[in-house]
Amino acid sequence: MNFGQNLKRSAKISFIVVSLLAHFMLAVAVNYAFPHYDDALITGGEVKRMDKDGLVSTANPADGPTRDVYFVYTQEANSTKVMPYRNEDTRWGFPFYFKFNSADVQAVAQSFAGEQKLVQVKFYGWRIALLDEFRNIISIREIKDASELSNPIMTYVFYVLLLVSFGFSVRVIKRLFDK
Repeated sequence: MNFGQNLKRSAKISFIVVSLLAHFMLAVAVNYAFPHYDDALITGGEVKRMDKDGLVSTANPADGPTRDVYFVYTQEANSTKVMPYRNEDTRWGFPFYFKFNSADVQAVAQSFAGEQKLVQVKFYGWRIALLDEFRNIISIREIKDASELSNPIMTYVFYVLLLVSFGFSVRVIKRLFDK
């Protein structure tokens, strides 16, 4: 192989790697922003006063506008594993759920808290304890058993579209460099 062929091969591999990274980042965005579903028992909930820096306390006094943020606490139906959720309006911001009913969702959650009924929690986001990040609840509804749990169909559709898009981009890159 001469220098020109090596350069062409390296450029082709570089473009494929960049395409792979771009598609991976899009898959991460889909995983974060699109809804997921959990079945759980609601064990409680509370409201916390927060500002841009987090929870307002004596160690972190409010230094700007504050807001009430609802939290819902759940437990897996057949185990002792617990999961806290944030229940906050998305309003007009990203991700675009246009959620304005966090107080109503909190009231529904509180009504299920003492009844030990199995519920489906629809949420987006990730729980990252180290960064104090919580999944955000979109809605809650009662279910009879875990087989009634919804599936995130649109998430699956977008994953397939990303996979097809990546395959198409690799094909285009190969054709571009094989000419």
